[in-house]
Amino acid sequence: MFAHARPWWGLALALNLVSTRPALAQMHHHTASVPDSTHHHAMPDSSARHGAHSDGAAPAVMHHHDMEGMDRAQGTHTMDHHGHMAMSAMYGPYPMTREASGTAWQPDRAPHRGLHAMRGSWMLMLHGSADVVLDQQGGPRGDDKVFSSNMVMGMAQRPVGPGRLGLRAMLSIEPATIGKEGYPLLLQTGETANGRTHLIDRQHPHDLFMELAASYSISSGNRSLFVYAGLPGEPALGPPAFMHRFSGMAMPQAPITHHWLDSSHITFGVLTAGAVLGTAKLEASAFRGREPDQNRNDIETPRLDSHSFRLSLNPTPAWALQASYGRLESPEQLEPDVDVDRTTASAIYAKSCTAGHWETTLAWGRNRSRPGPTLDAIAAESALQLREKHTVFARAERVEKNELFPEGDPREGRIFNVGALSGGYRYDFSRTRHVALGIGVVGSVSFVPRSIRDVYGDNPTSGMVFAHAELR
Repeated sequence: MFAHARPWWGLALALNLVSTRPALAQMHHHTASVPDSTHHHAMPDSSARHGAHSDGAAPAVMHHHDMEGMDRAQGTHTMDHHGHMAMSAMYGPYPMTREASGTAWQPDRAPHRGLHAMRGSWMLMLHGSADVVLDQQGGPRGDDKVFSSNMVMGMAQRPVGPGRLGLRAMLSIEPATIGKEGYPLLLQTGETANGRTHLIDRQHPHDLFMELAASYSISSGNRSLFVYAGLPGEPALGPPAFMHRFSGMAMPQAPITHHWLDSSHITFGVLTAGAVLGTAKLEASAFRGREPDQNRNDIETPRLDSHSFRLSLNPTPAWALQASYGRLESPEQLEPDVDVDRTTASAIYAKSCTAGHWETTLAWGRNRSRPGPTLDAIAAESALQLREKHTVFARAERVEKNELFPEGDPREGRIFNVGALSGGYRYDFSRTRHVALGIGVVGSVSFVPRSIRDVYGDNPTSGMVFAHAELR
């Protein structure tokens, strides 16, 4: 009975966070901008009008003049694409909406969900989400499972000396709500559940500690210099992680291109230095190349044995472009003598209107094993949210894989060009001030060459039904 109840922990995680609302003031979640205070509801008493309750708790609404005072204290004053004063970003003088996972950029017009508050000089943010999923993967290699994917993320920043100190923490209880064996996902490969065999046709859970990082930045005009250190953290390699980009976060399944694009988003040991000049950012990272092992609850020994470089460009508020290269030392636990050169490029487009928000990502990745083959992957995904209740999403992928057959199989190590097409819909039936609850469905078709249809079937179909909870 206890095993069947575990997936509901993820839903409870997000719902229990509602108790934080007395201390966390919510900003508009569609951007990090703060409109003029006349757009807010009137505050109930004089202490609230001056930005604090008599007990010292943060007010329920942050006023425009409160943000002005904060910006004066920090020595910065930034405007978003709407012309409103924007919450300050961690790494540079631009809107907070530009920052995604790790130090990656997304479009300025991307939504910025979560609860925000001021506590003295500290600016605080809390965000969390959970899905409870009934998963049914089709074909001879398919399997069924009920699981929960989930995460909670907190950020804090304040001025320190001439710059800004930032702290980030992200946790997940997926080691309990998914388990070491992961959840069924046709054509997915990467990492291990037992330290002896590869996970095949399954997606591994995230670690309990997804990010524990600190940063410091110094800005002048439209320029900044920053450093970022994480144990774990995310190096400057690839686009924003799939659960952090709007085009992919509504879909409760990972991309099968994950280990070509953004699998380094949980890395035990990261040190990044970067420079921002207006709409451009150049950064370099030293980090631990080995991906997390099967022990998902611990913090692994940090090592700076790999490196990466990334150039990001946001030419307009609607676009985020990046190109990156990384040399990963021994990323796979079961192939310790193989290093990987990873190259990625991506473009994200975002558009907002009165009816909703649309965002699309196109990404390419190449893994060149040393020794071994060079394998390419491409992914396109898009999500459209209408009137904050209806979200339609889709993802198309094509990838070259050589890990689809276990050791001892005659086809072990052979390269197969496979693909997947997924689409779905989520309806948020309840949206309170701080929490959204919804239900959704996903349908997928897997594409495999004729030479392996004897084990996968003829383009098998799969489906998921899920319940969703999110802080907003």
